[in-house]
Amino acid sequence: MRIVFMGTPDFAVPSLEALVRAGHQVAGVFSQPDKPVGRHQNKLQPTPVKVCAQNYDIPVLQPEKLRDGTALALLQELAPELIVVAAYGRILPDDILALPPKGCINVHSSLLPKYRGAAPINWAILNGDGETGVTIMDVVHELDAGDIILQRATPIGETEDAAALYDRLAVLGGELLVEAVAQIAEGTAARTPQDPEQATLAPMLSKSMSPVDWTMSAQMIYDHIRGLIPWPAATTDIINGVPMKLWGAQVVEKHTDALPGTIIAASKRGIDVACGDFHVLRILELQPPGKKQMTAAAYLAGNPIDRR
Repeated sequence: MRIVFMGTPDFAVPSLEALVRAGHQVAGVFSQPDKPVGRHQNKLQPTPVKVCAQNYDIPVLQPEKLRDGTALALLQELAPELIVVAAYGRILPDDILALPPKGCINVHSSLLPKYRGAAPINWAILNGDGETGVTIMDVVHELDAGDIILQRATPIGETEDAAALYDRLAVLGGELLVEAVAQIAEGTAARTPQDPEQATLAPMLSKSMSPVDWTMSAQMIYDHIRGLIPWPAATTDIINGVPMKLWGAQVVEKHTDALPGTIIAASKRGIDVACGDFHVLRILELQPPGKKQMTAAAYLAGNPIDRR
């Protein structure tokens, strides 16, 4: 099938690669404009999808806008039968949605209608879910509200963080996408409307979410840490009064009557902190300001805990 692919970050790369391996004709790739990087912001960094497309000699298009007619004209020249979207980062206008005869489909990293929006992987972990998955759906005007073509669920590992789950769902999304495109090509794809009353939102993350609330349960704090990896990362200032990013922890089967946020032990095993449910969270990996990520044991070797 003749396809135009639209995607930007690492998550979309396995989907593009899966389409190429399956033998589809990817006529062009749309990706967000390159971003300036470096100390002086004078170097442009291509998106992961752009790099992947160039490796396959697929033309890459990076329009600044989608609503001024330029993108539509480019797509009309490419004449795709189907448009595939995976984490493109732009909302497609109606004239683009109406262009391909076999429609526009999207690879979304949740079991819709749960977690519509920008950060479904993070919110699944933040909310302590035991399962998530990938949905292939039609793209419609309303965000993530199109009919479901295929879905596949996967358990969330008890110690899995958002970065690791992101990588797993990216691969799963590519596999499921190829199945869905085959069904569309054969005319056998079934569409299941979403129940809007079951819809939940997964809004963008922000740095304001980072500070840990130690009055929450140990498990909720653990989920908070896992869910904010790699960005914006959970933070706390209870260790020597210095703001730290938290990269690893575990819930310890230990009861404590100490006030939430109290450090009750610090050793090579980690830094134990009292939580709001009278249980303990052990900090295993952290990052002081201006320093690299390190184990709690490494930090303690040069920074004894001030108990004053």
